Amino acid sequence: MSFLDRYLTLWIFLAMFIGVGQGYFFPASTVWVSAFQVGTTSVPIAFGLILMMYPPLAKVKYEEIGRVFKDVKILLLSLVQNWVIGPILMFVLAITFLRDYPEYMVGLIMIGLARCIAMVIVWNELARGDTEYCAALVAFNAIFQVLFFSVFAYVFITVLPGWFGLKGVVVDISIGQIAESVFIYLGIPFIAGVVTRFSLIPLKGKEWYQHKFIPRISPITLIALLFTIVVMFSLKGEYIVRLPLDVLRIAVPLLIYFVVMFMASFWMSRRFGANYEKSASLSFTAASNNFELAIAVAVGVFGLNSGAAFAAVIGPLVEVPALIALVNVAFWFQRRYFQEKPVAAPAMGR
Repeated sequence: MSFLDRYLTLWIFLAMFIGVGQGYFFPASTVWVSAFQVGTTSVPIAFGLILMMYPPLAKVKYEEIGRVFKDVKILLLSLVQNWVIGPILMFVLAITFLRDYPEYMVGLIMIGLARCIAMVIVWNELARGDTEYCAALVAFNAIFQVLFFSVFAYVFITVLPGWFGLKGVVVDISIGQIAESVFIYLGIPFIAGVVTRFSLIPLKGKEWYQHKFIPRISPITLIALLFTIVVMFSLKGEYIVRLPLDVLRIAVPLLIYFVVMFMASFWMSRRFGANYEKSASLSFTAASNNFELAIAVAVGVFGLNSGAAFAAVIGPLVEVPALIALVNVAFWFQRRYFQEKPVAAPAMGR
Protein backbone atom coordinates (compact mmCIF):
# COMPACT_ATOMS: atom_id res chain seq x y z
CA MET A 1 0.00 0.00 0.00
CA SER A 2 1.39 3.39 -0.99
CA PHE A 3 2.14 6.19 1.47
CA LEU A 4 -0.76 8.21 0.00
CA ASP A 5 -3.23 5.32 0.40
CA ARG A 6 -2.09 4.43 3.92
CA TYR A 7 -2.96 7.84 5.38
CA LEU A 8 -5.83 8.78 3.05
CA THR A 9 -8.19 9.87 5.83
CA LEU A 10 -5.52 12.17 7.24
CA TRP A 11 -4.86 13.73 3.81
CA ILE A 12 -8.57 14.32 3.23
CA PHE A 13 -9.12 16.08 6.54
CA LEU A 14 -5.92 18.07 6.00
CA ALA A 15 -7.20 19.13 2.57
CA MET A 16 -10.51 20.19 4.12
CA PHE A 17 -8.68 22.19 6.81
CA ILE A 18 -6.40 23.87 4.24
CA GLY A 19 -9.37 24.74 2.02
CA VAL A 20 -11.39 26.30 4.84
CA GLY A 21 -8.35 28.16 6.14
CA GLN A 22 -7.50 29.49 2.70
CA GLY A 23 -11.07 30.65 2.09
CA TYR A 24 -11.33 32.35 5.50
CA PHE A 25 -7.89 33.90 6.00
CA PHE A 26 -6.99 34.52 2.35
CA PRO A 27 -10.30 35.04 0.49
CA ALA A 28 -8.51 36.92 -2.29
CA SER A 29 -6.56 33.74 -3.09
CA THR A 30 -9.76 32.05 -4.28
CA VAL A 31 -10.59 34.76 -6.81
CA TRP A 32 -8.82 32.77 -9.51
CA VAL A 33 -11.31 29.94 -9.03
CA SER A 34 -14.26 32.26 -9.69
CA ALA A 35 -12.43 33.78 -12.64
CA PHE A 36 -12.36 30.40 -14.39
CA GLN A 37 -16.11 29.99 -14.56
CA VAL A 38 -18.04 28.95 -17.67
CA GLY A 39 -21.75 29.50 -16.99
CA THR A 40 -22.37 27.71 -13.71
CA THR A 41 -19.42 25.32 -14.22
CA SER A 42 -16.26 25.91 -12.20
CA VAL A 43 -13.40 24.91 -14.50
CA PRO A 44 -10.93 24.06 -11.66
CA ILE A 45 -13.51 21.82 -9.94
CA ALA A 46 -14.51 20.22 -13.24
CA PHE A 47 -10.83 19.64 -14.05
CA GLY A 48 -10.26 17.98 -10.66
CA LEU A 49 -13.33 15.77 -10.94
CA ILE A 50 -12.52 14.66 -14.49
CA LEU A 51 -8.96 13.72 -13.51
CA MET A 52 -10.26 12.04 -10.36
CA MET A 53 -12.62 9.76 -12.29
CA TYR A 54 -10.38 8.96 -15.25
CA PRO A 55 -8.26 6.15 -13.66
CA PRO A 56 -11.27 4.21 -12.24
CA LEU A 57 -13.08 4.52 -15.57
CA ALA A 58 -9.96 3.37 -17.41
CA LYS A 59 -10.03 0.20 -15.24
CA VAL A 60 -13.58 -0.73 -16.24
CA LYS A 61 -13.82 -3.86 -18.39
CA TYR A 62 -16.28 -2.37 -20.85
CA GLU A 63 -16.41 -5.58 -22.82
CA GLU A 64 -18.09 -7.20 -19.80
CA ILE A 65 -20.47 -4.39 -18.86
CA GLY A 66 -23.36 -5.88 -20.82
CA ARG A 67 -23.89 -8.48 -18.08
CA VAL A 68 -25.02 -5.72 -15.71
CA PHE A 69 -27.90 -4.65 -17.90
CA LYS A 70 -29.02 -8.27 -18.21
CA ASP A 71 -29.66 -8.35 -14.47
CA VAL A 72 -33.00 -6.52 -14.46
CA LYS A 73 -33.51 -7.17 -10.74
CA ILE A 74 -30.36 -5.24 -9.81
CA LEU A 75 -31.24 -2.33 -12.11
CA LEU A 76 -34.75 -2.10 -10.65
CA LEU A 77 -33.30 -2.20 -7.14
CA SER A 78 -30.94 0.67 -8.02
CA LEU A 79 -33.83 2.59 -9.57
CA VAL A 80 -35.90 2.26 -6.37
CA GLN A 81 -32.97 3.17 -4.12
CA ASN A 82 -31.97 6.22 -6.15
CA TRP A 83 -35.20 7.64 -7.50
CA VAL A 84 -37.80 6.64 -4.89
CA ILE A 85 -36.20 6.16 -1.48
CA GLY A 86 -33.43 8.77 -1.84
CA PRO A 87 -35.52 11.79 -2.90
CA ILE A 88 -38.33 10.97 -0.43
CA LEU A 89 -35.91 10.53 2.49
CA MET A 90 -34.14 13.82 1.74
CA PHE A 91 -37.47 15.64 1.36
CA VAL A 92 -38.65 14.36 4.75
CA LEU A 93 -35.37 15.34 6.41
CA ALA A 94 -35.42 18.78 4.77
CA ILE A 95 -38.94 19.70 5.86
CA THR A 96 -38.30 18.24 9.34
CA PHE A 97 -35.03 20.01 10.10
CA LEU A 98 -35.17 23.11 7.89
CA ARG A 99 -38.82 24.13 7.54
CA ASP A 100 -37.96 27.46 9.25
CA TYR A 101 -35.12 28.02 6.78
CA PRO A 102 -36.88 27.69 3.40
CA GLU A 103 -33.85 28.44 1.21
CA TYR A 104 -31.73 25.86 3.01
CA MET A 105 -34.64 23.44 2.79
CA VAL A 106 -34.85 23.85 -1.00
CA GLY A 107 -31.08 23.40 -1.34
CA LEU A 108 -31.22 20.17 0.65
CA ILE A 109 -34.11 18.81 -1.40
CA MET A 110 -32.16 19.62 -4.54
CA ILE A 111 -29.18 17.59 -3.31
CA GLY A 112 -31.51 14.62 -2.79
CA LEU A 113 -32.76 14.85 -6.37
CA ALA A 114 -29.29 14.99 -7.92
CA ARG A 115 -28.24 11.35 -7.97
CA CYS A 116 -24.53 10.63 -8.02
CA ILE A 117 -22.67 10.21 -11.31
CA ALA A 118 -19.17 11.25 -10.24
CA MET A 119 -17.49 10.71 -6.88
CA VAL A 120 -19.33 7.43 -6.29
CA ILE A 121 -16.81 5.89 -8.67
CA VAL A 122 -14.04 6.86 -6.24
CA TRP A 123 -15.91 5.59 -3.14
CA ASN A 124 -16.66 2.33 -4.94
CA GLU A 125 -13.00 2.01 -5.91
CA LEU A 126 -11.85 2.54 -2.31
CA ALA A 127 -14.38 -0.01 -1.01
CA ARG A 128 -13.34 -2.62 -3.61
CA GLY A 129 -16.81 -2.69 -5.15
CA ASP A 130 -17.68 -4.12 -8.56
CA THR A 131 -16.17 -1.68 -11.07
CA GLU A 132 -18.32 -2.77 -14.00
CA TYR A 133 -21.54 -2.64 -11.96
CA CYS A 134 -20.68 0.80 -10.63
CA ALA A 135 -19.97 2.17 -14.12
CA ALA A 136 -23.22 0.70 -15.45
CA LEU A 137 -25.30 2.04 -12.54
CA VAL A 138 -23.73 5.48 -12.96
CA ALA A 139 -24.58 5.47 -16.67
CA PHE A 140 -28.11 4.32 -15.83
CA ASN A 141 -28.50 7.16 -13.32
CA ALA A 142 -27.08 9.67 -15.78
CA ILE A 143 -29.69 8.80 -18.43
CA PHE A 144 -32.50 8.88 -15.86
CA GLN A 145 -31.20 12.18 -14.52
CA VAL A 146 -31.21 13.86 -17.95
CA LEU A 147 -34.76 12.71 -18.65
CA PHE A 148 -36.46 13.21 -15.28
CA PHE A 149 -34.55 15.67 -13.06
CA SER A 150 -36.75 18.59 -14.17
CA VAL A 151 -39.91 16.59 -13.43
CA PHE A 152 -38.65 15.56 -9.98
CA ALA A 153 -37.64 19.17 -9.22
CA TYR A 154 -41.15 20.35 -10.07
CA VAL A 155 -42.81 17.69 -7.90
CA PHE A 156 -40.50 17.88 -4.85
CA ILE A 157 -39.72 21.61 -4.80
CA THR A 158 -42.79 23.25 -6.36
CA VAL A 159 -45.71 20.94 -5.51
CA LEU A 160 -45.01 18.80 -2.42
CA PRO A 161 -43.98 21.58 0.03
CA GLY A 162 -47.49 23.07 -0.32
CA TRP A 163 -48.99 19.80 0.95
CA PHE A 164 -47.16 20.38 4.25
CA GLY A 165 -48.05 24.05 4.63
CA LEU A 166 -44.76 25.26 3.17
CA LYS A 167 -44.15 27.55 0.24
CA GLY A 168 -42.95 25.88 -2.93
CA VAL A 169 -40.72 27.54 -5.52
CA VAL A 170 -40.38 27.11 -9.27
CA VAL A 171 -37.12 25.58 -10.51
CA ASP A 172 -36.55 26.41 -14.17
CA ILE A 173 -33.98 23.93 -15.45
CA SER A 174 -33.98 22.40 -18.94
CA ILE A 175 -33.07 18.91 -20.14
CA GLY A 176 -30.24 20.51 -22.13
CA GLN A 177 -28.69 22.04 -19.01
CA ILE A 178 -28.85 18.70 -17.18
CA ALA A 179 -27.31 16.93 -20.17
CA GLU A 180 -24.47 19.47 -20.23
CA SER A 181 -23.68 18.82 -16.58
CA VAL A 182 -23.78 15.04 -17.10
CA PHE A 183 -21.46 15.28 -20.12
CA ILE A 184 -18.89 17.45 -18.33
CA TYR A 185 -18.65 15.40 -15.14
CA LEU A 186 -19.26 11.91 -16.53
CA GLY A 187 -19.07 11.94 -20.33
CA ILE A 188 -15.55 13.33 -20.67
CA PRO A 189 -13.78 10.91 -18.26
CA PHE A 190 -15.98 8.05 -19.53
CA ILE A 191 -14.92 8.67 -23.14
CA ALA A 192 -11.29 9.02 -22.05
CA GLY A 193 -11.48 5.70 -20.18
CA VAL A 194 -13.04 3.86 -23.14
CA VAL A 195 -10.56 5.28 -25.66
CA THR A 196 -7.61 4.47 -23.38
CA ARG A 197 -8.66 0.86 -22.84
CA PHE A 198 -9.55 0.01 -26.44
CA SER A 199 -6.48 1.71 -27.89
CA LEU A 200 -3.74 0.60 -25.47
CA ILE A 201 -4.73 -3.06 -24.96
CA PRO A 202 -4.43 -3.93 -28.68
CA LEU A 203 -1.09 -2.09 -28.79
CA LYS A 204 0.56 -3.26 -25.56
CA GLY A 205 -1.52 -6.22 -24.39
CA LYS A 206 -3.89 -6.76 -21.45
CA GLU A 207 -1.11 -7.88 -19.08
CA TRP A 208 0.83 -4.61 -19.56
CA TYR A 209 -2.37 -2.56 -19.33
CA GLN A 210 -3.55 -4.14 -16.06
CA HIS A 211 -0.21 -4.45 -14.27
CA LYS A 212 1.85 -1.56 -15.65
CA PHE A 213 -0.35 1.23 -16.99
CA ILE A 214 -3.18 1.14 -14.44
CA PRO A 215 -0.87 1.24 -11.37
CA ARG A 216 0.91 4.25 -12.90
CA ILE A 217 -2.25 6.32 -13.37
CA SER A 218 -4.07 5.20 -10.19
CA PRO A 219 -2.47 7.85 -7.89
CA ILE A 220 -4.05 10.55 -10.09
CA THR A 221 -7.43 9.77 -8.52
CA LEU A 222 -6.39 10.54 -4.95
CA ILE A 223 -4.27 13.55 -5.89
CA ALA A 224 -7.14 15.02 -7.91
CA LEU A 225 -9.56 14.24 -5.06
CA LEU A 226 -7.42 16.21 -2.60
CA PHE A 227 -7.09 19.11 -5.07
CA THR A 228 -10.87 19.18 -5.60
CA ILE A 229 -11.55 19.15 -1.84
CA VAL A 230 -9.19 22.09 -1.24
CA VAL A 231 -10.85 24.12 -4.02
CA MET A 232 -14.42 23.33 -2.92
CA PHE A 233 -13.80 24.07 0.75
CA SER A 234 -11.90 27.27 -0.01
CA LEU A 235 -14.82 28.72 -1.98
CA LYS A 236 -17.06 28.70 1.09
CA GLY A 237 -14.41 28.77 3.81
CA GLU A 238 -15.43 32.23 5.00
CA TYR A 239 -19.10 31.25 5.33
CA ILE A 240 -18.25 27.98 7.07
CA VAL A 241 -16.33 29.84 9.78
CA ARG A 242 -18.75 32.77 10.03
CA LEU A 243 -21.96 30.70 10.06
CA PRO A 244 -21.07 27.52 11.97
CA LEU A 245 -24.60 27.03 13.33
CA ASP A 246 -26.07 27.25 9.82
CA VAL A 247 -23.51 24.73 8.62
CA LEU A 248 -24.51 22.44 11.50
CA ARG A 249 -28.23 22.83 10.72
CA ILE A 250 -27.62 21.67 7.16
CA ALA A 251 -25.01 19.05 8.08
CA VAL A 252 -27.16 17.11 10.58
CA PRO A 253 -29.91 16.02 8.13
CA LEU A 254 -27.27 15.40 5.46
CA LEU A 255 -25.32 13.09 7.75
CA ILE A 256 -28.51 11.22 8.68
CA TYR A 257 -29.31 10.90 4.98
CA PHE A 258 -25.92 9.43 4.00
CA VAL A 259 -25.90 6.90 6.85
CA VAL A 260 -29.53 5.80 6.44
CA MET A 261 -29.30 5.51 2.65
CA PHE A 262 -26.09 3.51 2.86
CA MET A 263 -27.32 1.13 5.57
CA ALA A 264 -30.74 0.62 3.99
CA SER A 265 -29.26 0.07 0.53
CA PHE A 266 -26.71 -2.44 1.82
CA TRP A 267 -29.46 -4.34 3.65
CA MET A 268 -31.72 -4.32 0.57
CA SER A 269 -28.88 -5.42 -1.71
CA ARG A 270 -27.96 -8.34 0.52
CA ARG A 271 -31.63 -9.34 0.82
CA PHE A 272 -31.78 -9.41 -3.00
CA GLY A 273 -28.88 -11.87 -3.02
CA ALA A 274 -26.15 -9.52 -4.21
CA ASN A 275 -22.57 -10.38 -3.23
CA TYR A 276 -20.33 -7.90 -1.39
CA GLU A 277 -18.94 -6.22 -4.50
CA LYS A 278 -22.39 -5.59 -6.00
CA SER A 279 -23.85 -4.55 -2.62
CA ALA A 280 -21.05 -2.00 -2.16
CA SER A 281 -21.61 -0.58 -5.64
CA LEU A 282 -25.37 -0.32 -5.12
CA SER A 283 -25.01 1.22 -1.66
CA PHE A 284 -22.46 3.88 -2.56
CA THR A 285 -24.43 4.77 -5.69
CA ALA A 286 -27.57 5.23 -3.60
CA ALA A 287 -25.89 7.12 -0.74
CA SER A 288 -23.92 9.56 -2.92
CA ASN A 289 -25.22 12.64 -4.69
CA ASN A 290 -24.35 14.70 -7.75
CA PHE A 291 -23.43 17.84 -5.83
CA GLU A 292 -22.01 19.41 -9.01
CA LEU A 293 -25.48 19.44 -10.55
CA ALA A 294 -27.17 20.55 -7.30
CA ILE A 295 -24.77 23.49 -6.96
CA ALA A 296 -25.10 24.43 -10.63
CA VAL A 297 -28.91 24.42 -10.48
CA ALA A 298 -29.00 26.30 -7.15
CA VAL A 299 -26.64 28.99 -8.45
CA GLY A 300 -28.38 29.25 -11.80
CA VAL A 301 -31.91 29.49 -10.36
CA PHE A 302 -31.44 31.25 -7.00
CA GLY A 303 -28.08 33.02 -7.35
CA LEU A 304 -24.56 32.48 -6.04
CA ASN A 305 -25.25 34.10 -2.63
CA SER A 306 -28.58 32.37 -2.00
CA GLY A 307 -29.29 30.07 0.92
CA ALA A 308 -30.08 27.27 -1.54
CA ALA A 309 -26.61 27.56 -3.09
CA PHE A 310 -25.01 27.62 0.37
CA ALA A 311 -26.87 24.45 1.38
CA ALA A 312 -25.86 22.77 -1.89
CA VAL A 313 -22.20 23.57 -1.23
CA ILE A 314 -22.41 22.08 2.29
CA GLY A 315 -23.44 18.80 0.62
CA PRO A 316 -19.97 17.68 -0.51
CA LEU A 317 -18.41 19.07 2.67
CA VAL A 318 -20.45 16.51 4.64
CA GLU A 319 -20.41 13.80 1.98
CA VAL A 320 -16.63 13.52 1.70
CA PRO A 321 -15.84 12.59 5.35
CA ALA A 322 -19.13 10.65 5.71
CA LEU A 323 -18.50 8.44 2.70
CA ILE A 324 -14.87 7.90 3.65
CA ALA A 325 -16.11 6.60 7.02
CA LEU A 326 -18.69 4.42 5.26
CA VAL A 327 -15.95 2.82 3.16
CA ASN A 328 -14.65 1.33 6.40
CA VAL A 329 -18.20 0.35 7.40
CA ALA A 330 -18.49 -1.48 4.07
CA PHE A 331 -15.37 -3.52 4.87
CA TRP A 332 -16.84 -4.36 8.28
CA PHE A 333 -20.04 -5.54 6.59
CA GLN A 334 -17.93 -7.69 4.28
CA ARG A 335 -16.19 -9.41 7.19
CA ARG A 336 -19.41 -9.74 9.20
CA TYR A 337 -22.09 -10.69 6.68
CA PHE A 338 -20.47 -12.06 3.54
CA GLN A 339 -18.92 -15.49 3.32
CA GLU A 340 -16.46 -14.83 0.51
CA LYS A 341 -12.87 -14.18 1.50
CA PRO A 342 -12.62 -10.55 2.59
CA VAL A 343 -10.36 -8.07 0.87
CA ALA A 344 -7.92 -6.32 3.19
CA ALA A 345 -9.27 -2.89 4.01
CA PRO A 346 -6.98 0.10 3.49
CA ALA A 347 -5.91 1.78 6.74
CA MET A 348 -7.99 4.87 6.07
CA GLY A 349 -9.82 4.87 9.34
CA ARG A 350 -6.99 3.68 11.53
